[in-house]
Amino acid sequence: MAGTLTFLLISSLLQGALCGIWEVKMPPKINVLRGSCVTIPCSFDVHSKFEKYLDDTCKAYWIGKNLKLTATKNMTGDLTKKDCTTTFKNASLLQTGKYYFRLECNNALKYIFPGGVHISLIDDPPSPTLTPSTLEVEEGTSVSLMCSAPAPCWSHPPALTWSPNRGQSQETLQEHQDKTKVKSSVMNFTASHLHHGKKVSCTAVYKIQDGSPDVTAETSLIPDITFPPQILLSSGCIKTASQVNCSCETVGNPSPTVKWYSSELPVKLEIFSETLNSTALRSFFTLNQLHKKDLSTLFCRTFNSLGSTSQQFCVSSQQISAEQRDAVLYPVIISTLTVLLLVLICVLLFFIRPQKNNCKPKGQITDDNNTVATSQPQIREGNEAPNRTEE
Repeated sequence: MAGTLTFLLISSLLQGALCGIWEVKMPPKINVLRGSCVTIPCSFDVHSKFEKYLDDTCKAYWIGKNLKLTATKNMTGDLTKKDCTTTFKNASLLQTGKYYFRLECNNALKYIFPGGVHISLIDDPPSPTLTPSTLEVEEGTSVSLMCSAPAPCWSHPPALTWSPNRGQSQETLQEHQDKTKVKSSVMNFTASHLHHGKKVSCTAVYKIQDGSPDVTAETSLIPDITFPPQILLSSGCIKTASQVNCSCETVGNPSPTVKWYSSELPVKLEIFSETLNSTALRSFFTLNQLHKKDLSTLFCRTFNSLGSTSQQFCVSSQQISAEQRDAVLYPVIISTLTVLLLVLICVLLFFIRPQKNNCKPKGQITDDNNTVATSQPQIREGNEAPNRTEE
C-alpha cells in the first residue's frame, strides 16, 4: 500500500506539472476528539481541459497510511462544484496521520492532490482562548471578553459558558481563513471594584457522538481593576470610660495610604497599620486619658493615585461613657414613668367618683325648715271661669 501511495503521488505531481493547475485547499492540521465527529473543509481545482469530466460519477477518497476511506457518503460538499468538504461522523474510523484527497470519476479524471491534511486524534480538547488574555482596566470601563474554542465538528460545536456571568453574552460560529470553524462567545460588562481579583472563567463542553461522557476544557483570568479608595462602614471609634479606640478600614487599588487629622492638623499619636489583603488596609490607634485630648474634629483621610476620601468621627472629651450615661438615664426614666402613672390614676378617679344629685322631684317645694309640701292644683266646680289674676 505504501508503494502504491508513493507511485500515485509521483504520478499526480507529474500529471499536475504536465497539464497545468491542479490545486487543493484544506487546513494543514486538524485536532479531532476521539469518538467525536470531524469536518474537513476542502476545495479543489483541475486543469481546464478536465473540467468536462466533472460529473455525477465522480467519487472522493481520503488516503492515509495503509488506509483508504470512501468519502462520498460523508460528503457535505458538491464535487461537481469543486467542493470536497467531508464530514466523518465517527472519528474512530480515522487514525492519527496525514490524509490526501483523491478524486476518481468514471472517465479520464483520476487524481491524488498533494498537500494533504494532518489528522491528530486527541482525548482532551484544547483550552479555550480568552481575548484579551489579561484584564487591567479602571473602574467604570466597558469591558468585552471573548472566549473562543475550536469546532472540528461543525454539526456539534462546543457549548461555551461563563462563570460568573457578569453581563450579556452572545455566541457565534466563526470561520477562519483556512475554512476551519471556531465557536466564540462575547461577554460585555462594566468593570467594578467588586470584580477585582475575582476569577472569570470560560468553559467549553464537547459532546461525544459514540455515547461517551462529555469532555470539557476551561480557561480563566483574574481581573485587575484599579479604583479610588473607599472607607468601609466598619470604621469608627469605640469609647469606654478610660480610653477610645479608633479604626479606619479602607480599600483601593493601588493600595491606599491612611492619615489621621484633628482640626486639620496631623494627629500626633502612635498609629498602627494592618494590611488586610492586596487592596484593603486598616489603620488604628488607642488613646488613654481622654480628658487630656479633644478629638471632636477627628478625620480619617485615605488616598491613592486615583483619588482620595475622608470621614469624620464623632469623638469628644466632653462625652460621657456608656456606664455614666446609663447611671443618669435609668433614674430619669423611672421618675418619668412614676409621674405619668400618678397622673393617670388621678384622671381615672376624677371620672369615676360619685356625683351629688341636685335635681328636685317634680311638684314638690321645700320651705325654710326643709319640710316638703305638696302643691296641688285648685279644682273649680261648675262652669266658673278661672281667676287668671290669681293664677
